[in-house]
Amino acid sequence: MKKIKVSMLALAAVAFGAFAFKGVDGGTIAGKVTPAEGATEAWAIQGTDTLTSAVTDGAFNFQNAKAGAYTVIIGAKAPFKPATVTDVKVDNGKSTDLGEIKLAH
Repeated sequence: MKKIKVSMLALAAVAFGAFAFKGVDGGTIAGKVTPAEGATEAWAIQGTDTLTSAVTDGAFNFQNAKAGAYTVIIGAKAPFKPATVTDVKVDNGKSTDLGEIKLAH
């Protein structure tokens, strides 16, 4: 009986350990906006989920984005117009770099 209890305890410890060290699912989306002073904030939208990111020195970065396709919107200050990038694909554990996004007048 004691051997069964020890075996069950060991099995439970292994199962707990497997879940405790499971990596965080999700990927990242990053990009750079020019002119840097024209951007305010960025949003990544997938269905009903919305991620937000500040634009700092023209750069933005979304962490822990679920795998799938996003629409990224860059908010802009006048006289610039917001920019939209559609069909941004995110894979778990990978970074999607949008490169340079130019704001139009």
